[in-house]
Amino acid sequence: MNGLLDNEGMINEIIEMGFIKSHKVRNAFMSVDRGKFVFPGFERYAYFDEPIPLGDTGQTISAPSMLGMMLEVMEIERWHYVLEIGTGSGYSAALISRIANMGGIVTIEYNYKLFKFGRNNLRKFINVLPVFGDGTLGYPPFSQKPQYDRIVIMASTEVIPNILLTQLVDGGFVVAPLGSHNYQELVKVQKDGKMEKYGGCVFVPLNYGFGQK
Repeated sequence: MNGLLDNEGMINEIIEMGFIKSHKVRNAFMSVDRGKFVFPGFERYAYFDEPIPLGDTGQTISAPSMLGMMLEVMEIERWHYVLEIGTGSGYSAALISRIANMGGIVTIEYNYKLFKFGRNNLRKFINVLPVFGDGTLGYPPFSQKPQYDRIVIMASTEVIPNILLTQLVDGGFVVAPLGSHNYQELVKVQKDGKMEKYGGCVFVPLNYGFGQK
């Protein structure tokens, strides 16, 4: 638990733990205040290194150390275009937008309450497009056209949907927590299916099928 209850103290703690390594990821965290992305009533937990419930939706904001690790694994460049599955509060999309500041990010959320919350939080991030829909279909849905340098799934999944792999440009990859509902490994999956593993993690499950609970 963070002893310095502000954004900078939180970031310095996870840098010391080794989850943030690069200047671009550090700068993204410094430019986005996690406290502005929590649900009302959860403000006192904003700068703890732990997941925070997003009201009664069953979803969470991931721990900042986990997001730092994911962003390092994603190796985002300034000009990249990124697809995010699971907007949540919009915090991770905001971080990605600061790194890909000459590119852009499409972030998809299936829960309408969260979609509205995340969209409102992201209104000042001009290179972010929030979409209400089923992220497992990619965006546009069912598109076979490669268009994303990176795709990140912010929920646990037992498989990487093939449609997402088809939407990657050459050299692109998907980052996701892969495994059962109880335990996953953070993986990087190339367009050709080649996989690299980065250790254990636990995320809430991905919902397959638009609007399903």
